[in-house]
Amino acid sequence: MKTVKFLNLACVPLKNDFIEILVTQSVGPRIISLKFNDGNNLLAELPDLRITSLDNTSYSLYGGHRLWHAPEEMSRTYIPDDNPVEITLRENGLLATQEIEPGTGLQKALQVHLVENKPQVIIHHTLTNRGLWPVEFAPWAITMLKKGGIAILPQARTDTGLLPNRSLAIWPYTDINCPQVSWGNSYLLVQTDMEKAFKIGFPNPRGWLAYWLENTLFVKRATYSLRAEYYDFGSSSECYCNGDFLELETVGPIEMIEPGESATHIETWELYQDIERPENEAAVQSLVDNLDLD
Repeated sequence: MKTVKFLNLACVPLKNDFIEILVTQSVGPRIISLKFNDGNNLLAELPDLRITSLDNTSYSLYGGHRLWHAPEEMSRTYIPDDNPVEITLRENGLLATQEIEPGTGLQKALQVHLVENKPQVIIHHTLTNRGLWPVEFAPWAITMLKKGGIAILPQARTDTGLLPNRSLAIWPYTDINCPQVSWGNSYLLVQTDMEKAFKIGFPNPRGWLAYWLENTLFVKRATYSLRAEYYDFGSSSECYCNGDFLELETVGPIEMIEPGESATHIETWELYQDIERPENEAAVQSLVDNLDLD
């Protein structure tokens, strides 16, 4: 199995005619790089970024894409994942499996499949309960992207007559007057040059999120279920930004997982080249129509 060094981490490369990704072997599981073959890494590179938990252990974010389980809670969310993962090669992809997580009894795995002849990646995020009792949680897929771009957050557009058709979850530290956010009727646009942290969440029946950076558009998709329950006031999609990076997050439905059983959350990633920066809702709608994102 071929490995390369990136940010001082051992990684396994996956490549097709369009794109290349790097999956970490020495820590994780993480996807630490995503780029066109002739382009730059879109994912945030943060090898020294750490968070100190309540018991003074240090959680390394590294950057890139990771798998967590919701809801967010310091003692279970920020368990370090600095040990090597087991990687099994598959056709056009691989499976990266973490050791059983201490304290929760959960085991994380990323199955990564690079679609042939397309700039597209399919990722299965699986959490398996290796403990002795049922655990309630939701798979949570988080993509950290480099600053300097603009996030596109699509809003529901169903005509519900006299009933509401949209809702937002707003975190305590979020300033809704933040000038870097454009609150549109069909799309929210988030720029990354913020002075403090910002986070919002929402139900996302349209099923996609996007980020523009350096004339490249990154789109991630995840299925939304109208009948399911989601954490964070029903949020299946979330966006976090703190000025150093931006996160596009999708969250699976709340599930009660019995010992030995698993919950899997699937994302599809797409990359588009030569895309002009969308500055307003009209430009975003034109982009959505031209790329058939809906």
